[in-house]
Amino acid sequence: MPDPFVHCHLHTEYSLLDGHSRIRPLMQEAARLGMPAIGLTDHGAMYGAVEFYLAAKEHGLNPILGVEAYVAPRGLSDRDPRLDINPAHLILLATSTEGYRNLIALTTVAHLEGFYYKPRIDREVLAGHSTGLVGSSACLQGEVARAILREDMAGAREIAATYRDIFGPGNFFLEVQNHGLPDEARVIKGMVQLARDLDLPLLATNDVHYVRKGEADAQDALMCIQMNIGLDQTEKPRMGNVTEFYLKNGEEMARLFADVPEALRGGLAIAERAHIEIEMGRLRLPHFPVPEGETADSYLRRLCEAGLHRIYARAAPEVQERLDRELDIIAKTGYAAYFLIVQDFVNFARGRGILTTVRGSAAGSLVLYALGVTDVDPIQYRLPFERFLNLERFTPPDIDVDFMDSRRDEVIRYVIDRYGGDRVAQIITFGTMGARQGVRDVGRVMGLPYGDVDRIAKLIPFNASIDEAVRADPDLARAAAENAQIRRLLDLAQKLEGVARHASTHAAGVIISRDPLIEHVPLQKSTKGDLVMTQYDMNAVEKIGLLKMDFLGLINLTILDTALRIIERMRGLTIDLKTIPLDDQKTYDLLSAGETVGIFQLEGAGMTRYIKELRPSRIEDIMAMVALFRPGPMANIPAYIRRKHGREPITYMHPSLEPVLRETYGVMVYQEDVMAVAQAAAGYTLAEADLLRYAVGKKIRDKLEAQRETFIAGCRKQGIPKRSADLLWEQFEPFARYGFNRAHAACYGLIAYYTAYLKANYPVEYMTAVLTNEAQGQDWMAKVALAVAEARRMGIRVLPPDVNASQENFSVEGDAIRFGLGAVKNVGGGAVQEIIRARESGGPFTSLVDLCARVDGRLANKRVLESLIKAGAFDSLGEPRAQLLANVDQALAGAQRAQRLRESPQQGLFEMGESGAADGPALFPMEEFSREERLAMEKEMLGLYISDHPLAHVQEDLAARVSLPIGQLHEVRDRATLAVGGIVTVLKRTTTKSGSVMAFLTLEDLTGSVEVIVFPKTYEQNAFLLKRDAILVVRGRADVAEQQVKILAESLYPLAEAPAAEPLAGAEALVTVEPAGATGNGGPVAAPFEESPLPESETRELHVRLPAHLGPEALERLRSALDRYRGTHPLVLHLVRDDRETVVRSQEIRVRADPALAADLESEFGAGAAWVEDGG
Repeated sequence: MPDPFVHCHLHTEYSLLDGHSRIRPLMQEAARLGMPAIGLTDHGAMYGAVEFYLAAKEHGLNPILGVEAYVAPRGLSDRDPRLDINPAHLILLATSTEGYRNLIALTTVAHLEGFYYKPRIDREVLAGHSTGLVGSSACLQGEVARAILREDMAGAREIAATYRDIFGPGNFFLEVQNHGLPDEARVIKGMVQLARDLDLPLLATNDVHYVRKGEADAQDALMCIQMNIGLDQTEKPRMGNVTEFYLKNGEEMARLFADVPEALRGGLAIAERAHIEIEMGRLRLPHFPVPEGETADSYLRRLCEAGLHRIYARAAPEVQERLDRELDIIAKTGYAAYFLIVQDFVNFARGRGILTTVRGSAAGSLVLYALGVTDVDPIQYRLPFERFLNLERFTPPDIDVDFMDSRRDEVIRYVIDRYGGDRVAQIITFGTMGARQGVRDVGRVMGLPYGDVDRIAKLIPFNASIDEAVRADPDLARAAAENAQIRRLLDLAQKLEGVARHASTHAAGVIISRDPLIEHVPLQKSTKGDLVMTQYDMNAVEKIGLLKMDFLGLINLTILDTALRIIERMRGLTIDLKTIPLDDQKTYDLLSAGETVGIFQLEGAGMTRYIKELRPSRIEDIMAMVALFRPGPMANIPAYIRRKHGREPITYMHPSLEPVLRETYGVMVYQEDVMAVAQAAAGYTLAEADLLRYAVGKKIRDKLEAQRETFIAGCRKQGIPKRSADLLWEQFEPFARYGFNRAHAACYGLIAYYTAYLKANYPVEYMTAVLTNEAQGQDWMAKVALAVAEARRMGIRVLPPDVNASQENFSVEGDAIRFGLGAVKNVGGGAVQEIIRARESGGPFTSLVDLCARVDGRLANKRVLESLIKAGAFDSLGEPRAQLLANVDQALAGAQRAQRLRESPQQGLFEMGESGAADGPALFPMEEFSREERLAMEKEMLGLYISDHPLAHVQEDLAARVSLPIGQLHEVRDRATLAVGGIVTVLKRTTTKSGSVMAFLTLEDLTGSVEVIVFPKTYEQNAFLLKRDAILVVRGRADVAEQQVKILAESLYPLAEAPAAEPLAGAEALVTVEPAGATGNGGPVAAPFEESPLPESETRELHVRLPAHLGPEALERLRSALDRYRGTHPLVLHLVRDDRETVVRSQEIRVRADPALAADLESEFGAGAAWVEDGG
């Protein structure tokens, strides 16, 4: 029996955009082929090493960890573009744990010190880290192969001998490959000769880039995407026309290397020497310095006792008992240093005035409250510590901390200084090829028209796979079936779906290590800033025992800080958020009115609607809404609202549940409610209840059934009937998957309240802070426009930018808000600071010429000045915008001449005016722009109309012709018939596959904007009306999806010809709270054992017509849709078999007979598949 073959040259998807092999399918195939070991050699990095190692072990394979390194042509520090941009390849394989550490060191050096187009090492660095490593000469891009192809056998011999000396006897292999490429036969011949001459072993490899031969087309597409070349391009990379780079079996390799059989044994020889052990699971907590004579546990207790005294003065016995219990658990789990580290950097932040809060279950810790890490009192809000940490938990608890996003980096810098730059790093994360992205990338390299590819991509819902999209969308399925190009596009994109595409820096994760990180994980430069990051992702670093902490940036904390500073500056008031009253009526009135723009967690159409209906009157209501507004618990919102206002009796599934659900009106709101119900109804301990919550939330199948049996048995012991216990389980199973934990809701609920409090009590200052912080990042103009509209709705004047009055950011001016110069498009911080410097040093500007003479024209250049003029920032000087724009060049030229005169030693009194400034040139007179032109300029530069609005003079007429303002569209139901009107601010035309033209336009009124879709038939009838800045009334239907409203146009009118408004029609038009007994999307609300009869007005029923023999996938889709609309209405099934239809009234399934459910089913199963009838 021949020896098994071992692959030692293999690329996974972590050779980004170069390898297609997924690790798990790779291991399954290698195990199926009977291979005893397998090697990893991704290009220049070790991204997948831990995943590869664990998957190989799981499949009974010996993992050989390695890398295909890049060797600098000269030295590590050489960076001459003529000589150093084409590094050679070299395979490095670790045969011992020491070799693995050397591999980490070399990869780190390559990235941090040797990076020049590629991460490079050199021979000197390699020689210092060669112990435990085996090297091979690599592919055609290796140094030895290149020399052979140059017919420089002497050079090849010298290179091979050098590497033999670096790695040591028997540790350098001459690699041979045979994929059918023209140059490979020459290289094999040369390598065999060198092996004989230098007594070096041969190593036969296949340059594996994909698992099976049938994936060659996907690999080809992947590399074309990487190199931005077409799939049909004749001059393609070496893999383009070859399909041999897959995981071949031993027989295939033996046939390829029949002439050099000794090369086949090279991989097995390496595998027999390779024994790597990566320690998993043991947490390597950093050392925290404590005072002499103290341990981490004793010092933590001392800090907590001091904090407890500061908070409570005299703590009640139950508080002291709670602290003792928490500290005991922390001591037994060994996490005291972890808590000390967190309190240290949080207290640093607080000492620097950086607002901070924790998120997640950490707020349930009295220890963290006593340490000052969180401002949430876990006693007051009944937050269980065991949800955060208990003795049955085997992983470290997460203490995720939010900081002001503008100052988060200061805290990270402190941690680096505290623990050492070699022990702190950010964490890498990998972006994968999504379905839409894959379609666009593949379409581009296929050379398909952008419009066609874009149309296909948009047919795929966000977060859906291509397979799901094709099954769900008949149009997409039909296109794939009828069009070979689309079929190929989707096939290739599907093969690339989920493949790692690029590396970036994790938004929050930071590693703090006891030892130098290079002992455990390879490092590289962060994609953001000048910090370093790990090459292992979050899951991998946790597996190898490194402590991960989340340092999150939260813009709302920055907004709060900005507002507090403005209040202090304008009013002389210093406000401590921890001391503001939590029963402020103005705050609750603001929320009850739905004035949620700029309010943390409570913005958005859906949330605003519920907040208005809730009319919160206590902080607990806000916390509950923060938790409830999520896919699972959202079903309970209507019941919570009805019960709060006494419109529905408060009931409990069992008397034992009243104490735990009384505060939330008998409604399950938080993840902790699952735990509390398990304790009260089934006798669980807190720790056992947390394990239950975790198993349910993570859908751990092997544990779920055991937990269910334990829960049911526990309920029976408490005297609860099995049917009722089953109902309880069904209620919290979907809830635990999606719900917020109570501690997280408490933290975020408080921040939401703080923002609402400042908006209600200090509206000008707060909205100024909102505008200042929204005027940055992506979509800043749209965000500023929304905030300006809200300020105006509140009665706050928003003044235009002004070179003599504006600061860089938005500022308070009396009872108004002044636009900041930095919020003008094309105007950077340097230009703004230069203008302000000149104004403060020389007084207000008197003209454009005066400004140009006093500022540095390199900063305040022509583009900056033109943008400021268009934005109206010079209007207060009394010079028309048209005249200013026409004279910018002249004003700048005059300023430059004056500058030269000032610097000339021969300047005289006749050349300079008395003030020392050059006499300004006279401006060419120009006819001023029209009002419409000036407003269009403002819209371009500011994202909104500031001095006026095109609709201001027609608002009354427009209001009479629309169903409701655009700003109230969040109140309409899906498919409601309505009329909206406004000005067209964005217009895009596109051509459909059939050649018809359709349009997408943005319609804006004084309250907001909405996208309008004009399909081909409607477009054909109304094309002449569709122009930018046209004022139109659009009649059509609302398309509501994911809380976003679009209008599907059916007819369009110029304002003067639009008919008078009609009442809203269709689909019950306006959204309201579901009636009693309804449950919305998701699981049922806690209800009494006895099922209540339907009110007379609620006798609707849902009818569904389907084939009698549905496949399993279709049945699953039906079940999923019905689950989303559980309720109390009957379900009537019309089962079609041949020509007969059987009507069956379900005795078990009850639904909410909502037209939206019928629409969902029709989209899933075709027109006429579902409808709602009045069953009375």
